[in-house]
Parts: sequence; C-alpha cells; structure tokens
Amino acid sequence: MHTAVEQGIGGTAVTSDPSAGNSLIVCSSEDWGNVRRRIRILVDELVERHPPLRVLYVAPAVDVPFELRTGRVSGLIRPRLAQVHPRVHVLRPIKWLPRAVGPFADRSLGRQVARAVRQLDLTDPLVWVNDASYARFALSTGWPTVYDITDDWLLAPLPAHRRARLRADDELLLEGSGAVVVCSPDLARTRGGRRDVDLIPNGVDVNLFRTPQSRPPSLPPAPVAVYVGTLHEERIDVPLLVELAEARPDLAIAVVGPDSLGPAAHAALAAVPTIHLLGPVPYDRVPAFLQHADVVIVPHLVNPFTESLDPIKAYECLAAGRPTVATPVAGFRGLGDPVVVSERDEFVATTSAVLDAAPPPGTPAAVADVPTWRQRAAAMHDVMQRVRSAAVPS
Repeated sequence: MHTAVEQGIGGTAVTSDPSAGNSLIVCSSEDWGNVRRRIRILVDELVERHPPLRVLYVAPAVDVPFELRTGRVSGLIRPRLAQVHPRVHVLRPIKWLPRAVGPFADRSLGRQVARAVRQLDLTDPLVWVNDASYARFALSTGWPTVYDITDDWLLAPLPAHRRARLRADDELLLEGSGAVVVCSPDLARTRGGRRDVDLIPNGVDVNLFRTPQSRPPSLPPAPVAVYVGTLHEERIDVPLLVELAEARPDLAIAVVGPDSLGPAAHAALAAVPTIHLLGPVPYDRVPAFLQHADVVIVPHLVNPFTESLDPIKAYECLAAGRPTVATPVAGFRGLGDPVVVSERDEFVATTSAVLDAAPPPGTPAAVADVPTWRQRAAAMHDVMQRVRSAAVPS
C-alpha cells in the first residue's frame, strides 16, 4: 500500500485517462485505515482484479458539531482527499451541521463528493452506497447505484428522529437502486420481501490466517482467551466477559479491536485486571492473535440486531483453526469444529472445558473450504456490471 498523500479539495486536479464504466464511488460507513473491514477489503480485491478501475472512497465525515462539543477541534477544518493507491483516493468530507436541522448537511456532503469526482475526472461512475445517509445524493446523480446493507441499524436502539431518517433513506435506496446487496440471510429475509436482493456474505483471506505468525508482544502470557472485533454494546456481552474473568482468574482475556463502548461499559472491563484492552491492530497482524490464543471467545449478544449480521470473525476463526467458543449468534451456529456454540448460561463452563482440552498454539485444526474475499469480490463485480448494463440506454 502506498503512503497517503493528502491534498485539499481545491488542490491540483489529478489527471488521467479514465475509461467509461471503470469509475466507482464508494459511500462507506467504514473508515479507510489499518483496521480492514468488509467494504475496504472488497475494494482492495476489486482494484487488484480489475486494473482499469478507479475508486473514490468516501469515508465517514468529520462531524464538526460533535467535535466542537467535545473540544477536539484544532487547526483548520477542511475536506481531505488522500491518494492511498495509484487508483484509489479517499475523501474525508466535513459535516458542518447536524442532519436534524434539515437537508443542508446532506446537500453539503453531496457537493463535496461531486467536487472530488470532478477533480479526479471520474467518468460515468457507479455509486456503491453503504452509508444510507448518501441516499439522496446517489439517486439524484442519475448514476447507477448499488445499495449494500451490512448492518440493520433499524433494529438498534436509536433515538426516534435518527431512526426515522434512517428508515426514510433505506426506503429511498430500496426503491431507487439498481441492485440491493445484503450480507446475511436475515437481511435477505427482511429486505427481500420488498424486492429482489443479492446475498453476498463475508469471507476471509485464508492464506493470511493460515500462515504461521510470531506471537504478538502485547498478548498476555498463557493461558489466554482472545476476542477480536469492534467493541460495541449492541454486539458484545460485557457482563458475560466479566463473568468469565471472575470465574477463571488464571485466564488472561485479550480484547483486540476498536473500542466503541460507552463510558460505563468500558469502565466495567477496564476495572478487571485480567481483561486486557489491546485496542485495534493492523489487519495483517490479526491472525497472530488468533493463532496464539489458547481459546478464542465470541461472547456476543443474541438479539434482532446481531441476527442481521454475518460476522467476519466467524470466517477468520475457521481459517485460523484454534478452539473457539461462541454464544449462539448468527454466523456461528452450525459451523462445527473448531467452533463450539454455547448458550449464555453455559458459556463460562464451556469455555473452561474447551480451554482445558485445547491443543497448544501452533496446532490449528483442519477445516473444510472457507469462502474467500476473492470469491465475494467476484460476486460483487458481477452485480455492479449487471447494474451498469441495465443503466446504459438502448
């Protein structure tokens, strides 16, 4: 990956000779960074597989009202356009006003994206919308649009005004997009009742997760249980994690990933000396934490929101091949060895039993074929080509 070169939106235009139909705008709810998630991974695969493709990746906006409230504003605030690959630019737009005050915020974000498109000389782009707040922008351009749903936030506990806006954006995209892609069977059920949808689940880089890596220096001494993923209160069962720590004081628990917990939940974990919050790590180092775990744990909540997910970590656990204990959450049920699914009230006892019987790190279990990101990117490319073809006037 090339070093990012930042420039202002008003800077020198990047000139090229783009071919029509080889430009892609990705309006993502995920940052572009070392923590690679579904959208970033698929973009990387698409760019590698299709040399003519040029991408404008629109990362989550800088929320100026929020930054001002938290006192984190320093220096000049302006949109940033970073070249992260010869054919990929990342735009970090600015949200000057909250959406609650009216359509001004959405229009401003749309104008910033359109300005970057002109600056990069992208021709006849397709718009891949993962962040539904870009619904009106995408559909107003007349460009072919694919709506990619990875989380059903309508099922999360949101304030009424945010839920209403999200529902309106979701309805617009379901009605106006050339295709709707979902990542889980539950999303296929809830969105497939309205229109045809394409189910493209997640995957894994099998070679990356099977190739042995050295033990991470930050990993606590054995025995150690490892959880990898974003800490979010709609996903992780914080009391269950604390319960495990209290039941097995000899066990270190390493939690690897971005921390999006509220203050109370974060404090509850930080107060337990055997729980180690290690924070995010580069994607290519994630396999090392799984490979050197005595046991991998997935203490997820089971609720309508998690039922809508297709957890990437399920594929990663299969590829890494270490003993894994998960609550009966979507994506883990029915996987089989090396994954053991346990009801919440048996989770601590099951984890203890699996831990005591676990082979030492460095002896991964043999698993059947695991779907790869390359396969998923090929499916996404087919959907995009279909939408492009349908949008071409006859």
